[in-house]
Amino acid sequence: MKYIKSGSKYVIRIDKGEEVLEQLKKICTDNNIKAGSITGIGATDRVKVGLFNTITKEYLSKELIGSYEITSLIGNISRMNNEVYLHIHIGISDENMNVYGGHLNHCYISATCELIIDEIEEDLDRKFNKEIGLNLYEF
Repeated sequence: MKYIKSGSKYVIRIDKGEEVLEQLKKICTDNNIKAGSITGIGATDRVKVGLFNTITKEYLSKELIGSYEITSLIGNISRMNNEVYLHIHIGISDENMNVYGGHLNHCYISATCELIIDEIEEDLDRKFNKEIGLNLYEF
C-alpha cells in the first residue's frame, strides 16, 4: 500500500494480495483519522459480502472467489470504543457483467485498488442500538 495526503484527502493505492479493510484501518490508525468518507475502485479475486436482515436481525454473508471488477466501494470511518470503525459497502461485477454487492467483510486485491479518504474534522462515535440491532452514529 502507498498513499499521499493532500489537504483533508488521502489518495491510496492498495496493491495485489493486500486486504482492503486491514490497509484502511492501518492508515486510519497511523494518521489518527477519526471520521471520514471512503470511495474506491479496483479488482479483486476474493471478497466476502454481507447483508443484515432487518426483520430477523441476522447477518448473512457470502464469499465470492474469481475475477471481479470493483465497480464501487463506498463507506465511512468513525470510532467505536476508541477503535477505528469502518462501515463499507462494495459492488463487484464478474466476467458476465453480473453485479453483486453488500456490506464488505473482506476483500483481497488481485491487481490494484484506488481509494480516496476524505477526512472529517470531527469525532464520530458509534453505539449499539438494541432496537435496530446495529452500531449507529452517536451524536
